[in-house]
Amino acid sequence: MSLLLSRRDLDFLLYEWLDVEQLTKRPYFADHSRETFDGALDLAEEVATEHFATHNKQADASEPTFDGQRVTMIPEVKKALDVLAGTGLLGAAMPAEVGGSQLPGVVARACFSWFQAANVGTAAYPFLTLGNANLLLAHGSPELVERYVPPMLEGRFHGTMCLSEPQAGSSLADILTRAEPQVDGTYRVFGNKMWISAGDHELGENIVHLVLAKIPGGPPGVKGISLFVVPKFLPDGTRNDVILAGLNHKMGYRGTTNTMLNFGEAGEGAVGYLVGEQHRGLSYMFHMMNEARVGVGGGATALGYTGYLKSLDYARNRPQGRPVTGKDPSAPQVPIIEHPDVRRMLLAQKSYVEGALALNLYCAKLLDDESTLPDAADRERAHLLLDVLTPIAKSWPSQWCLEANNLAIQVHGGYGYTREYDVEQHYRDNRLNPIHEGTHGIQGLDLLGRKVVMQGGAGLALLGSVLGATVARAVAAGGEACELGSALAAAVERVGAVTATLWGSGDPAVALANASIYLEAVGHVVVAWLWLEQFLAAEGRSGAFYDGKRQATRYFFRYELPKTAPQFDLLASLDRTTLDLDPDCF
Repeated sequence: MSLLLSRRDLDFLLYEWLDVEQLTKRPYFADHSRETFDGALDLAEEVATEHFATHNKQADASEPTFDGQRVTMIPEVKKALDVLAGTGLLGAAMPAEVGGSQLPGVVARACFSWFQAANVGTAAYPFLTLGNANLLLAHGSPELVERYVPPMLEGRFHGTMCLSEPQAGSSLADILTRAEPQVDGTYRVFGNKMWISAGDHELGENIVHLVLAKIPGGPPGVKGISLFVVPKFLPDGTRNDVILAGLNHKMGYRGTTNTMLNFGEAGEGAVGYLVGEQHRGLSYMFHMMNEARVGVGGGATALGYTGYLKSLDYARNRPQGRPVTGKDPSAPQVPIIEHPDVRRMLLAQKSYVEGALALNLYCAKLLDDESTLPDAADRERAHLLLDVLTPIAKSWPSQWCLEANNLAIQVHGGYGYTREYDVEQHYRDNRLNPIHEGTHGIQGLDLLGRKVVMQGGAGLALLGSVLGATVARAVAAGGEACELGSALAAAVERVGAVTATLWGSGDPAVALANASIYLEAVGHVVVAWLWLEQFLAAEGRSGAFYDGKRQATRYFFRYELPKTAPQFDLLASLDRTTLDLDPDCF
């Protein structure tokens, strides 16, 4: 059995819960079947196991170096990426006209989870490349798409996203990078970008940077931001004026180069090509940012999941101690999984990682729905629901699958924090994800400050109706399902009431002061809903796998969902503790 992910769980979520086989009835996916889905999943597991997992610890121990001229990394990274490119999985979910296979995004998401679980540092390169290609498909000119997308899907070109700057961080209104228009229709880009993952390497023929910059004379703030393709090498093969200033050395994802890039250092500027229209760059970049946010949640889930499976395997095979009722010191020791507290930690991990995986796949299916459902109103509904769920899909797994990694270390005891065991690295890798693509604080502001109030609260109302439909099914089922449904109904009602109280204060500063707590509480309600969905999907089915789903549901409803009550109480009180705190008090 794999210690990366559970194929049995993936099959349950894809086929028994989400019923992804039904997608093949849509014209866009008509060439696919359960057989092609399974083939892609089998291939992803094989490549991840044989080519990604095998150098995970080596890439962590021997991170990339920069000698002032070129980046050097272990050769296994390129070998793995070349194998991946040869499988066709890179463009699996892309349209056929650009070389893709038109696989449903939900199946492609499940496939990519194998690579993130096996080696999240190496998986970051195709992760960013695919996001780059998707943005160009949505907003780039036919010329840019033709020039850059097919080589990216073939693995010959790689992609990045260049947003942050040293002085601006996440405050993109304050970026200083500028793009000066030229008579030939190109632009010359000048500026510095910081924290650019995969920003320089020699893994392919070219690196396609998507760069946010301001055109002189444009509107101030974010309204003046435009988006540009700035390749490392120009179409004629000459080197563009994009210079690696240095590598950042992180606690995790150490196999991924993380860079500071200087554009236009030589004086004439880096040649850039405008994507779409002037001054609409941030809206275009959100296409990649939102995809990356859901993908970061997927990476956090994969890291939590593999840590859970490895701690479960350890607990089954590590003898230590005896039952508390055992009085005979000469009796053989028992595997530590026999101890209730170890089972508690394993069950907590299971509830976090399997709940997060359900969230990942549900959001991926919404992407399929918003692009392929036949009815326009249904497509818009899927888009709106995904908008609301995106900050949760990014932040909830980043917080709670990191906690799963923490518990995996605890299950291992003293061995857990040694480098000889994988769980130590998984924790370090996953600790980056609460920061990647927008911190918890930013996601909280997005959820409470934008998503639940947009369109007059339509997004929150839609989320409530979707959760309410599951509650109705659970109540109709009776018995334990009805009890769980009633508990979820009360929590959903609390979300609506607390949201109304926060915005009814008339003071946005008060409403948003504890947005991160709101994000955490609503995220727990959403994951409780996903566990109730799994509970219902397992109804009437017997065996250890389904019993495990039922026990994890019970755990989440008894141990986790009740945590939201004091959080909602705090939010409803319009507490001003952090808002009124004088910084000089520290």
